Amino acid sequence: MRVALAALVAFFLAPAALLAQQQPPSRPPQQSPAPQPPATPAAVSSARVFTAPAGIILNAVRPERVADFEKLIGYLQAALATSSDATVRAQAEGWRVLKASETGPNGVALYVFLFDPTVAGADYGLGRILAAAYPDQTKLQEIWKLYTDSLATGGSLLNLTPVKVPEPQEQTK
Repeated sequence: MRVALAALVAFFLAPAALLAQQQPPSRPPQQSPAPQPPATPAAVSSARVFTAPAGIILNAVRPERVADFEKLIGYLQAALATSSDATVRAQAEGWRVLKASETGPNGVALYVFLFDPTVAGADYGLGRILAAAYPDQTKLQEIWKLYTDSLATGGSLLNLTPVKVPEPQEQTK
């Protein structure tokens, strides 16, 4: 299982690692654009809906930001535990957070959000869950910054379906 998960992680993160190693094309100097306000979870969050009975989201975390990501997980777990939303409570029942013992490409720390079972039609986007739990916009942006600054690449969502293995058949001689 561990080898299969490591191979799966490597498969999905390899393109991101290759892109990170590529140098951007050189461009002539330009005036820098006006500073933009930090993105809020509501503006960034896209629907994260699973279509299978189980799923995972792989998070590649910059090694120097592991403490920030784990702090984010603390906020997330508190949000899940205190939610009054029945769907979020159901999501929390099947939501586990795991960290790979091995590092990923470029030394990233790999965190797996494992969902078993998933909640049909539920949005697993962190922005929505955190925004409901932390209505103070300043606090919410502080939490969201922990998340966005700690990721090396965006999370990869995978839908997982249990395999039904047929019974072995007796061979006749």
